Amino acid sequence: MPEGPEIRRAADSIAAAIKGKGVEQLFFAFKSLKRYEPLLIGTTVLEISTFGKAMLTRFSNGLNIYTHNQLYGRWHCCKRGDFPDIRRQLRLAIHTADHSALLYSASDICVLKDEEIAKHPFIKKLGPDLLAPQTRSEEILERLEEKRFRNRQLGGLLTDQSFVAGLGNYLRCEILFVCRLSPRLRPVDLEQDRKEELALAMLELPRQSYQTGGITNHLLRATQMMEAGKSFEDARFWVFRREGKPCYRCKTAILRSSQGGQVTYLCPTCQG
Repeated sequence: MPEGPEIRRAADSIAAAIKGKGVEQLFFAFKSLKRYEPLLIGTTVLEISTFGKAMLTRFSNGLNIYTHNQLYGRWHCCKRGDFPDIRRQLRLAIHTADHSALLYSASDICVLKDEEIAKHPFIKKLGPDLLAPQTRSEEILERLEEKRFRNRQLGGLLTDQSFVAGLGNYLRCEILFVCRLSPRLRPVDLEQDRKEELALAMLELPRQSYQTGGITNHLLRATQMMEAGKSFEDARFWVFRREGKPCYRCKTAILRSSQGGQVTYLCPTCQG
């Protein structure tokens, strides 16, 4: 599933293609949304906002298209008429005079009035968005110390969108490794300095991933690896999808395990 950085980059691409432009044609695949097509044609795309893993395309008439990619959804932006050759079902298409924003395979799509946004079942439960510029590590630290969160294992807590918005499995694994924390630890088990380190990493790694197109590894190392011929996928992570490969810190083989239905990658020495 795309995580916060991937959705934010998709939003940036959509904004570059259609923000500030008039909608000349619009298509919904779902019958329940067809009635909105004529209401949105002729409007102007005002903004593309993100809420963790969800996106909101805002229009000049006070309507908004909410989308959540879930596991299979993918956005594509292209020149109008230049549809990508992919084997996916088109769910939403927004066409301006010269560009199109196309959403494939997603099933979580709805139209909201401005006053309905804060009441949406997903949006209203979200914790602070880690990519939002106003979110600070002090706010994350306060949440780690809250009664409703402090006794939960970190492995499950970090991907709970009501705790913070935008983290998924790869960021969870990478953050815990960088902080040398077992996913079975709870915030209440940590000394103050460890909680502060965790809160800071929860901001820094998603933002680094957003800025670099998905790299959470040490940036100099990742650059050197790619310059030496390694693929982007080989260079981008500390531990995620590196089962059996040596830890960059201690050379111990990275383990892949399952906890609470989530696949976890970790170093048994650094995070033991």
